[in-house]
Amino acid sequence: MNRYPLWKNLFVLGIVLVSLLLALPNIFGDDVAVNITRSDGAAMDQAGLTQVEKVLNDQKVAFKSAALDNKAVLVRFAGAEDQLRARDILLEALPNSVVALNLASRTPHWLRAVGLKPMALGLDLRGGVHFLFQVNLKDAIDQYLRTYETDLRAQLRQANIRNDVRVANGALEVSIVEAKDLVKAEEIVRKLGSNDQVLRLGQLTSPLLVEPATIDDRPGFRVRLSDAAIKERQDSAIEQNTLTLRNRVNALGVAEAVVQRQGLDRILVQLPGMQDPAQAQRVLGSTATLEFHLVDMENDAFEAQRRGRAPLGSMLEHFADKSPILLRRDIIASGDQLVDAKFMPTTQEGTPGVSIRLDSSAASKMLDTTINNLGRQMAVLYIEYKPQIVDGKQVQVREQRVINSARINGVFSNSFNITGLSAVEGRDLALLLRSGSLAAPIEPVEQRTIGPSLGQDNIDRGILATIVGYLLVVAFIGLYYRVFGVLADIALAANLVMLIALMSLFGFQLSLPGIAGIVLTLGMAVDANVLIFERIREELGIGNSPQASIRAGFDKAYTTIVDSNLTTLIAALVLFAFGSGPVKGFAITLSIGIATSMFTAVTVTRCLVNLAYGSRQHLKTLSIGGVKAPGAAKPAPAAR
Repeated sequence: MNRYPLWKNLFVLGIVLVSLLLALPNIFGDDVAVNITRSDGAAMDQAGLTQVEKVLNDQKVAFKSAALDNKAVLVRFAGAEDQLRARDILLEALPNSVVALNLASRTPHWLRAVGLKPMALGLDLRGGVHFLFQVNLKDAIDQYLRTYETDLRAQLRQANIRNDVRVANGALEVSIVEAKDLVKAEEIVRKLGSNDQVLRLGQLTSPLLVEPATIDDRPGFRVRLSDAAIKERQDSAIEQNTLTLRNRVNALGVAEAVVQRQGLDRILVQLPGMQDPAQAQRVLGSTATLEFHLVDMENDAFEAQRRGRAPLGSMLEHFADKSPILLRRDIIASGDQLVDAKFMPTTQEGTPGVSIRLDSSAASKMLDTTINNLGRQMAVLYIEYKPQIVDGKQVQVREQRVINSARINGVFSNSFNITGLSAVEGRDLALLLRSGSLAAPIEPVEQRTIGPSLGQDNIDRGILATIVGYLLVVAFIGLYYRVFGVLADIALAANLVMLIALMSLFGFQLSLPGIAGIVLTLGMAVDANVLIFERIREELGIGNSPQASIRAGFDKAYTTIVDSNLTTLIAALVLFAFGSGPVKGFAITLSIGIATSMFTAVTVTRCLVNLAYGSRQHLKTLSIGGVKAPGAAKPAPAAR
């Protein structure tokens, strides 16, 4: 007899029912919608919602509903024509807002309340934002040279050598005030890169090249990077920028985004379903960091501004209101030494701020600085690269200002707050500092927004392909294997439901290649049933009873099924490990489909076969197509 115990039947039924519930949100579809946010990043309120409704009603644009959705206003429409018309009207009527096309799920509230949601859709299905950034490799070299600037200035000061050190023209320019110190200064400069020597061609070489030069009519040196060091630094900048952008994308909450290097100096970023392209560009393209400096209290900032030049060892900076301030060039701590940064809506001063925590080395230096400079002023320099249009081209422009200057009244080291920023600036700064600073500025060379209307066309075609493929497989198996084929078709439907359920549950992204993986899975899923059914036919053909043939068919085909699916799974995992975004999408659906088909083709199908034939003691035939059982085997004569 072929029977499962009751608990096993209930277990299979329970898995199928849970899968149906998890997959249920996917049947409701989406509404075309428009998402309106404020360009300054602040949240939309009831007044903004009322204004949007008034604009649409005045222009007689039909919409299904309008409501506040997190920080935005979400307006749903019946069709793409109304959506596009509303987008154009709102762009003109709300110049200080960002209006983005979007798809809004129609999943009922009771399903959303228990945490169920439909599958995440890729850029080609849902729409979203596509960026191609170019890394400014020249600035990457300059930023790297600045890491030597402070160290060299400190060493020259300890040696009582008056100097001026700055990064300019792709080199570290060092001018010596008194010619008698030139020889001693050259010794210090030439030792500068000794700690960073690398082994090349069997010998240690320094990454720095030092050559005598005249700087500002004074003798000095020009320090450049070697060609090998330049290439190494450029590759490192691309890798760090890619990692930083990926961290920032994760902070934005975009699932299954694509962030990868493309070519020599470009990085591709795709954000499926991104509702606020302005925020994406603001956060991804910004290079923001902090530097902590002591204030130069011995010299007059207004006098330095009048002369247009800061004293040696200091630099002239400005507050947001353009008032000048002199800062010591030495950096106490910088953004790349931060361990954590959190936005605080209200600090003890009653204003927004950012809570800063430094690593051990920066904390030690901050502790020494505060101990030795009680009563002096310390300032926070905010540095940011912003995209701007210059001579018709979009470039990254460096902007910096002092956001905070305060008296050192106590000793502190690794943890403190900074203020002087607006709420929006504070949130963005905390996000940028947490995700890491860019090794070099990036410039967007290509930006595309893929509308949901194009994505809907792709969805419709993908659904059609899946349905056609499923129906063809179902028809063939049902006709060829009769009742067993029908049972396999039911298991195949359960397989599709379970595949969609798992992708919805774990938030895997569905793309066009992913749909191809689903169609392929449907075709491959019945392979296991074919192996089982053909084995049952063979057992019937050699005279075994129907019940024995069913048992032998499932048991003896199991090893072959595992081997064939395992090899396909290995190939899918390799595709996932080494492939890019679209290839990963295909690999994910294929891998999940293999796992679900193993369960449905073996366990679910056998459960159905057991329910149909397992309790029939005098079974003489099986409706499996092509072969009939010759009859129940006669009992063997008793031994005498």
